[in-house]
Amino acid sequence: MGGRGRSRTQRKHFRQNRENVWKRSKHEDNNVTTTNDDNNKEQQPSNKTHWEPFATQNLAFDEYYKEQGIVPTEEWDAFVGCLRTPLPAAFRINSSSQCYMDIRTKLENDFMKTLQAEGVDGSEVEGIKPLPWYPENLAWQSNFSRNQLRKNQILERFHEFLKLQNEIGNITRQEAVSMVPPLFLDVRPEHFALDMCAAPGSKTFQLLEMIHHLADPGTLPSGMVLANDVDVQRCNLLIHQTKRMSTANLIVTNHEAQNFPSCHLNRNLANGSETQKRELDINQLQFDRVLCDVPCSGDGTLRKAPDIWRKWNTGNGNGLHGLQIQIAMRGLSLLKVGGRMVYSTCSMNPIENEAAVAEVLRRCGGSVELVDVSSELPQLVRRPGLKKWKVRDKGMWYASYKDVPDNRRGGVVPGMFPSGKTYVDASEQNDDATRAPLSDNGNNDTSENDMPVLEDSAAAATILDDEEVSTLPLERCMRIVPHDQNSGAFFIAVFHKLSPLPASAFQQKKPVSLRGKMSSSNAQAESLTTKVKEDENVEDVKPVDSAGNKDVTMDDADIQAESSMTEVKEDVNVEDVKPVDSVGSEETTTVDAGNGTDETILDTEPSETLEKNKNEETQPSTDTRAEPETNRGKRKLQMQGKWRGVDPVIFYKEEAVVGKIKDFYGIKDSFPFEGHLITRNSDMNHVKRVYYVSNSVKEVLHLNFLAGQQLKIASVGLKMFERQTSKDGASSPCIFRISSEALPLMLPYLTNQILYASPADFKHLLQYKSIKFGDFVDAGFGEKASQLLMGCCVVVLNKDNKTLSEAQADPSTIAIGCWRGRSNIAVMVTALDCQELLERMSMGVEVETNTSLPETKPLTVEADEIVEAEEAEVKEDTKQP
Repeated sequence: MGGRGRSRTQRKHFRQNRENVWKRSKHEDNNVTTTNDDNNKEQQPSNKTHWEPFATQNLAFDEYYKEQGIVPTEEWDAFVGCLRTPLPAAFRINSSSQCYMDIRTKLENDFMKTLQAEGVDGSEVEGIKPLPWYPENLAWQSNFSRNQLRKNQILERFHEFLKLQNEIGNITRQEAVSMVPPLFLDVRPEHFALDMCAAPGSKTFQLLEMIHHLADPGTLPSGMVLANDVDVQRCNLLIHQTKRMSTANLIVTNHEAQNFPSCHLNRNLANGSETQKRELDINQLQFDRVLCDVPCSGDGTLRKAPDIWRKWNTGNGNGLHGLQIQIAMRGLSLLKVGGRMVYSTCSMNPIENEAAVAEVLRRCGGSVELVDVSSELPQLVRRPGLKKWKVRDKGMWYASYKDVPDNRRGGVVPGMFPSGKTYVDASEQNDDATRAPLSDNGNNDTSENDMPVLEDSAAAATILDDEEVSTLPLERCMRIVPHDQNSGAFFIAVFHKLSPLPASAFQQKKPVSLRGKMSSSNAQAESLTTKVKEDENVEDVKPVDSAGNKDVTMDDADIQAESSMTEVKEDVNVEDVKPVDSVGSEETTTVDAGNGTDETILDTEPSETLEKNKNEETQPSTDTRAEPETNRGKRKLQMQGKWRGVDPVIFYKEEAVVGKIKDFYGIKDSFPFEGHLITRNSDMNHVKRVYYVSNSVKEVLHLNFLAGQQLKIASVGLKMFERQTSKDGASSPCIFRISSEALPLMLPYLTNQILYASPADFKHLLQYKSIKFGDFVDAGFGEKASQLLMGCCVVVLNKDNKTLSEAQADPSTIAIGCWRGRSNIAVMVTALDCQELLERMSMGVEVETNTSLPETKPLTVEADEIVEAEEAEVKEDTKQP
């Protein structure tokens, strides 16, 4: 693929669009018959030009997993038979949504019974059902194929319901087994959680649900989630996914997971006063929970991505083994003592799973233990981890590292084997020489009278008939195989940190050649191994570069931040997405909405500004699309600390502006403002959006500033206020309007500019978008509306038709942002939001149907200007280059 330090196994699929389909296009240039023999591939031309299904067989795959004993021989046919069938669709209800109970009730009492009674194609099929192992019936699985969902009229209503709720964020389409790892993290509202390889964001969304669902109603959790991903494009998708959550407790960063910064204050004592430091609750960025869902070969997703069948080879797993260990070790170093980390892959390969876990345990010694979670989620069918396995490389099987020839020791390392031992010749003169294991540090200092002996059993394993069997408690890991519960495949291990990691945990063993000399190829096998100080005082890591140099600084490593691209392996169907440009103007991204069609996403979040790639960091920008009207020349490239081309994170301290906002909306003094508002624009005169962050995120941001802005922040905070953009907005006493995302948080604290509408009037607003004061069903409502100040207002659904004095706003209340014009009230929410709210009203509220408005009226001039201005702003933000 080219580029310094870039790994083929990590990067190759990111340059391709891997669709979740079971047929190849006739235009695809792969009109070849492919046979895999480990790393060797033969291609034979084919004259077929018609559509044909993907081949669902690979002899190398069969041979490999039969030898590894992934499933007993008698289950093999059931195992591969399941792998060759499409994966059932699954989705999860957002437990922090205002209407999650209504959605669950509709599934249980409407769709579940209707679809089961009707059946499809004349067959009696259990259409949808809750996953028995997921708490509170919040995860569901559909047995219908995508084609059935799209083309069958019986299922059309169910399909439209899923699409709408997914777009709004009330449900998330996610592979069933992908929902498992976060459940074993045991996340609480007060926890700081890190998702190291987070894109495309379904697991991050799940973690956010957990901390919000368990928090007290109407309050922000005291914890937070930090979601990280190395790839810029996937980072954008992560931001889009999590934005549906509307949370102030999330930070999205863009780093290599194995080099994730620790933000340690002691490194930069000069970057802030001692008073500032004493005010911080934290002095180093560490986490209570870490989700380490590492890059993998992804063969557990064969049912979802059948193109993997023809691409599969053992080299993928072998090539990722070292990176997976690095990421896991970095995760453990960022984990607090007493904390829990979940390591997971969507691969079935023991080299990526048990071998990686065993190597991590060996490096950490007694500071980390594997947790036995066999009693948790009892209805989840899982199998214990393997205790023995072999390594296959270039068509050869190896049961022990001593069998590996010198010329392959660069690609096959000791940690891939159950014992993790390294070996050298016992005697160069002995024709029957056997390789004896080295000591833990890889040095062979024994004399002729004191020959090397096997390491003790606590360190690794025993060797029986040349087959190594691990003595580590790897049976505490779990492997989920497809035919047990009609799912994909997954591997999960749960770590508990007992004490700080020893410094030796980050000193890589150095396997040697037969003659005791360091193999040059092996010297580069772990070329990205990180070196950090002892865990309780973790400094930024200094990786070894691709040439083997060990003096690479952190800045040098950041310039190479694209060197470890993760495999496309997650739980949603990801299309290629376009990154935002280097000056902050967002592009339109396209993802598969899960229904077989591409849907356009207008991502207008300025906080998503990231570099296209590291090579552009030193180049000045010539893009003027997002330039202020007062200056059409070249815009200065923004900086976030040392991160060039990334929007800064700046605390918004314009007291005069904030004071006017508080007075206009009558925001109670009990709402915490000070230190919680941020912006992503260094020019305070051109701030378009103001974001709100929770107290935990505020602490991390302060720590990051004092530590030299080590975090490259792609997105942070909940969008709370937006500048008025219409001509009519200039006449409003307040230049900022409340965003829809912020309403659930702000509503209990508003005392001005708020109206309570009957169900009939609320429904009419959603239907007609703009209504004159005199045309409301409730004349009193129209009169109240006319008394408001010009500008943004909030209309609340008064579900029980209480008097205005009796109605109270709380976080569960349904409300929308509107514009009080000269003679009308106009909604300021998207058509999709209006549709979703109408659906919610039909589910939970009986609306009067006898009353109706006159014929649909056009928007008034004032509302028209607002809509046109918003559309123009979206177009500006989404221009294509």
